[in-house]
Amino acid sequence: MAPTAQWLASRDFKVGTELAEKGYNAEFPVIMVPGIVSTGLESWSTSEEARGFFRKRLWGTTTMIRAVLTDKDRWVKSLSLDTITGLDPPGIKVRAAQGIDAASTFIPGYWIWAKVIENLACLNYDSNNLFLAAYDWRLSFYNLEERDNYFSLLKMRIEHWKQRQGKKTVIVGHSMGSEWVEAEGPTYGNGGPKWVDEHIEAFINVAGTMFGVAKAMTAFLSGEMKDTVEINPAGSYVLERYFSRKERASLFRSWAGSASMWIKGGNDIWGTGDHAPDDPDNCTLSHGRFFSFQQEHGDHMHPSGNLTAAEASNWVLERTPVEWQRMLSTNYSYGLERDEAQLKKNNHDHTKWTNPLEVRLPDAPKMKIYCLYGYGKETERSYWYTQGPSEPEDAEPDSVDPIAEADDYKDQNASTVRAPLDLPLFETHWIDTSVNLESGFPKIKNGVKMGEGDGTVSLISLGSMCVEGWKHPRWNPAKIPVTVHEMLHEPETLDLRGGPKTADHIDVLGSTALNEAILKVASGRGDEVENKFVSPIQKYVKRMKWD
Repeated sequence: MAPTAQWLASRDFKVGTELAEKGYNAEFPVIMVPGIVSTGLESWSTSEEARGFFRKRLWGTTTMIRAVLTDKDRWVKSLSLDTITGLDPPGIKVRAAQGIDAASTFIPGYWIWAKVIENLACLNYDSNNLFLAAYDWRLSFYNLEERDNYFSLLKMRIEHWKQRQGKKTVIVGHSMGSEWVEAEGPTYGNGGPKWVDEHIEAFINVAGTMFGVAKAMTAFLSGEMKDTVEINPAGSYVLERYFSRKERASLFRSWAGSASMWIKGGNDIWGTGDHAPDDPDNCTLSHGRFFSFQQEHGDHMHPSGNLTAAEASNWVLERTPVEWQRMLSTNYSYGLERDEAQLKKNNHDHTKWTNPLEVRLPDAPKMKIYCLYGYGKETERSYWYTQGPSEPEDAEPDSVDPIAEADDYKDQNASTVRAPLDLPLFETHWIDTSVNLESGFPKIKNGVKMGEGDGTVSLISLGSMCVEGWKHPRWNPAKIPVTVHEMLHEPETLDLRGGPKTADHIDVLGSTALNEAILKVASGRGDEVENKFVSPIQKYVKRMKWD
């Protein structure tokens, strides 16, 4: 084995081995909930044209790459959901892969949860007390239960462990499902108000997208993000010819589950046109201008001025198909609720459950929350956009003037709007890559204004709720203790994944600090995980409008 490969391999199992030698051992059962797009998806379609893909991964593994390169249209058709129902189109059936391998690696050599699993195994974890709760991330959370009984099965597993082992469960991943468990009704969990307190020891929120992701807005509008606009001109040409912006946006919009990453909280969280909480001290162009526009290009008109987060949300929705707008309004909500009586009612409204600003934490004072995330890597935060000529579109947006569908969205801070009427052509938009300002504050690269975060998720989304929001009784009435442990991004040059001190959004799952924290909580020593700050998040949250 080459010296470099030997050096990298020697770090496998290292954290778990060292803690096991110090007497750490499995205490609580652990459930890992992968993030959006982490779980592999496989085809169960039996139609003649789909049989070549049967039980093969359409998302994840080299099979996906081969399918994209050799039969892109069939691959896109297989992974797209029905835009009306949000479920499988007729004749197509794709389901989440199951078991530990469903999200341990994405393709051979590119691990996701594998390092965490290896280290937990060193503390005597195995398939009897460790479970990876794979799911079809394309579905809205409501449809996850309706089609796959996802939350029912998760609840049953946790109750089984409590009955057989007498232990509560530690959940590592994304915060979803606790309100469903406690809510009453035939389509809910009927667990009662004390279920979480009696069954969940801790929730470990790893790099959670609490307030959404900026690039979700651009992906749904124009099929773009920083990664696509930074490709060199030759690569950009090939990408556009092979898998165009319009095709990418259409595919993204068929995945209702990904809409959970839409930004939440409006201007009170993300800033106004004049300033944003995370603007640098020597700011020359505020992040509060979520979308900025240059002057008119020829005959193509641009929106007047610049758009805040709330305005950008409406502007994007005006330019998306009616089916997608209806999907958003029936599955999600992106506002900020301060009224305690309404927050209590929201616990029974599934459209609110993915937004921590519109629901309360469960009545679980004995549970603990740990927010673990990275900091120190440039992250896309806001954008410059341009508009091209209008083009015919199969599914056209059909209004130029969005109207809120419910009283909840009458506030300027809300973002969910109703579909517009009778727009004959589909407007084309794209990130304005002609805008560059390397010396500015913030820096602008190819039309993308860079901010702070873990390379994928903005610092505002990663830390604000953990640091400030859940200190307020209206959102955390049981006063559940919240520990925030930030990790500074200090990648190693020789390691393509960054090494033990990486804090990248995905690669952090292999970092020493994160694995140590997860193992300590799982082994009953969560008190050893301390608050640690390496970012200015404590300053930023004071600039937000919570009350």
